[in-house]
Amino acid sequence: MEHLISLFFRSIFVDNMIFAFFLGMCSFLAVSKNVMTSLGLGAAVTFVLVVTVPVDYLLQTCVLDPLGLSYLSFILFIAVIAGMVQIVEMVVERYSPSLYSSLGIFLPLIAVNCAIMGASLFMQQRINMDPSSTQYIGSVWDAVVYAFGSGLGWMLAIVAMGAIREKMQYSDVPKPLQGLGITFITVGLMAMAMMCFSGLKI
Repeated sequence: MEHLISLFFRSIFVDNMIFAFFLGMCSFLAVSKNVMTSLGLGAAVTFVLVVTVPVDYLLQTCVLDPLGLSYLSFILFIAVIAGMVQIVEMVVERYSPSLYSSLGIFLPLIAVNCAIMGASLFMQQRINMDPSSTQYIGSVWDAVVYAFGSGLGWMLAIVAMGAIREKMQYSDVPKPLQGLGITFITVGLMAMAMMCFSGLKI
């Protein structure tokens, strides 16, 4: 249980997909203009992660490794991610047309969001780690917890960015820095703030 708690909080704060690895920056920067849209995309990314990472873990450990087919992991991981994103897109379009229209092209682009693929590849890497490590993934439940924590971390980052950008609309930002300039500076400062968690023994 301690290992799962450690893995969960570490994936949110220490190994945050945005602030530690800068994965998924394209949709992060494009969609984080207000809180509600950011929350919708963050929830969609979290759901896709929670489903795809455990499925990819089972594929890796039960099919690819025993048959010596690990070199096919990229292709299979991409296929699983694409299938899940298609399902999410259909569900959002059916039950929340307003969110679907506000997310626009970035909803189907979750399939090529490198945070999703990155989580599966990090999971694959952590299977071979020392079992005593706090980052070790040795069961499907570890994979679920890691995926959920990674998704929450990504959602936390994009919602926080959305809230800050809403406030920045009323701020006196110097003209040369308006738009992406001040956004990049803000992301850098947020990433530096998140680094304070890196020395903690979670």
